[in-house]
Amino acid sequence: MGNVMTTTVDASEIEKFEAMAAEWWDPHGKFKPLHMMNPVRLDYITTQIAAEFDRDLTADRPFAGLRILDIGCGGGLLCEPMARLGAEVIGVDAAGKNIPVARAHAAQSDLLIDYRHTTAEDMAANGEQFDVVLNMEVVEHVADPLAYLTACQQLLKPGGLHLCSTINRNPKSFAVAIVGAEYVMRWLPKGTHEWHKFITPDELYDLIRKAGLEPVDRKGYVFNPVTWQWRISDRDLSVNYVTAALKTGESNAAA
Repeated sequence: MGNVMTTTVDASEIEKFEAMAAEWWDPHGKFKPLHMMNPVRLDYITTQIAAEFDRDLTADRPFAGLRILDIGCGGGLLCEPMARLGAEVIGVDAAGKNIPVARAHAAQSDLLIDYRHTTAEDMAANGEQFDVVLNMEVVEHVADPLAYLTACQQLLKPGGLHLCSTINRNPKSFAVAIVGAEYVMRWLPKGTHEWHKFITPDELYDLIRKAGLEPVDRKGYVFNPVTWQWRISDRDLSVNYVTAALKTGESNAAA
């Protein structure tokens, strides 16, 4: 496996998610917020991939021929839909206990997904290359966001697509993502998120550019407590949001 866990991985963050590993596929368990958000995450991801690689989402297996990496794959909530759409999917997680959970569920779903207990940095060092890198709700948990995003850039082929979501840092996000989700609704264990690690959209765009990628889009994920549903917003990036960026040049920072 090489020098796994020696880069931007934050050991205390990994412990949090390993403690919850067995609950990944319980829609009413500790990952309930992700299950609720997953439809809008998938809508954004599939739309961006289809637009960038000129794929027809109404076709059978529209992502056939694409190699997709999901970093921080957890139990496989994004890997499985990507595999069903025809992509070659590699899911990696620094929390080792997530991998057997993901493998077992993929087997039950009759899906072939390559799950690995490793890091983005180790994969980049090994020269792996992908058409798409999914980097969803991970960057706020790493020790060095710029080093981590640079590894993500190195993992992309020229013309590749990087999709990254995280949480904004402001009083509203503290109230919603920490006080609301962890203390009031108890959707997540207390301490799952650390507010000072949250990243504003402008900060993330700056980090993405410094990592060698070109940001091309950003949208908000907005939760409606009345309808109990999430939606994608062009304007409201005040709490959860997602970005799209491209690797436009032929150069690679690993070179």
